[in-house]
Amino acid sequence: MADIDWIALWWDYGFPAVIILAKSLGLLVGLLIAIAFLLLADRKIWAAVMLRRGPNVVGPYGLLQSFADFIKFIVKEPVIPAGADKVVFLLAPLATTVLALSAWAVVPVADGWAVSDLNVGILYLFAISSLGVYGIIMGGWASNSKYPFLGALRSAAQMVSYEVSIGFVIVTVLLCAGSLNLTEIVNAQKTHGLATLLGVPWLSVLNWYWLPLFPMMVVFFISALAETNRPPFDLPEAESELVAGFMVEYSSTPYLLFMLGEYVSIVLMCAMTTILFLGGWLPPVDVMPLNLVPGVVWFTLKVCAVFFMFAMVKVIVPRYRYDQLMRLGWKVLLPTSLVAVVVVAGFLQFAVPYLQSGSLAH
Repeated sequence: MADIDWIALWWDYGFPAVIILAKSLGLLVGLLIAIAFLLLADRKIWAAVMLRRGPNVVGPYGLLQSFADFIKFIVKEPVIPAGADKVVFLLAPLATTVLALSAWAVVPVADGWAVSDLNVGILYLFAISSLGVYGIIMGGWASNSKYPFLGALRSAAQMVSYEVSIGFVIVTVLLCAGSLNLTEIVNAQKTHGLATLLGVPWLSVLNWYWLPLFPMMVVFFISALAETNRPPFDLPEAESELVAGFMVEYSSTPYLLFMLGEYVSIVLMCAMTTILFLGGWLPPVDVMPLNLVPGVVWFTLKVCAVFFMFAMVKVIVPRYRYDQLMRLGWKVLLPTSLVAVVVVAGFLQFAVPYLQSGSLAH
């Protein structure tokens, strides 16, 4: 038996595994800390619109409120219903959180800053988001109660309905970028667009896809609200109708995991809006000193801006009825996104070559 070259084995397999582990831990720690403060911002924005103070006791200006809530959930005793399927009951929130966190593996927060820069990153996100509904169905079914089960069914129907619209919206972006890689989608917004056609490539904000695909960005934003059960589409957990929907039997840490998974998905949708339509980590104007700012700073600022819009919608838009929610998804957003796919494909096939050939000038 030949001697094993341990040094070569380490450099080929061990060292890359350590790097991936370190990048994953760094991303998860940063993401969880960011979500703690975004949750506080969500509550503060809600309070400010309603002329209330919001959390202001734990820490200066209430900055440590999310951490105090975390400790409270951790130390409380979990209560499991006697008739529940205990294994599935406890696996459901864990599956929801793990799937939500694993989706971030392919999200680039700056150029080259991704745990795994897959060539098919969009397909990976599609797969993860499709599996996310299973955690909710498991939680509602395992509770052995009618209210959670009804809430889980409503949530499954809602998420499946709006995933279709999100899929067609992303197809329009993929047609423009010509790649399934999230980094390439951002880079395409750096060199191709209205600013390049007008001869002002430094004005990169005009190259971003929010301008030519603005209706699609609106459809994506609305669908993201429904996909993540955010108001005004929080029907699965509407307190006035279903107590707390599929989570009604949950308490303590399992409940915390459900809420954490929901907020991780919300921030993921903010990040996807930033990548697909707002130029990712690119500065709005590619001039000094703006282009010296690290890309991760621009990415974070844009994600926070989109999250602010999520928070404002939660405050100012009244909740939809369930039939209105489904009608909006199937009769308005789905046909709109289908038409947009045809229009964008036709424009790229016929109009763009015509413009590039200079025939318009003749």
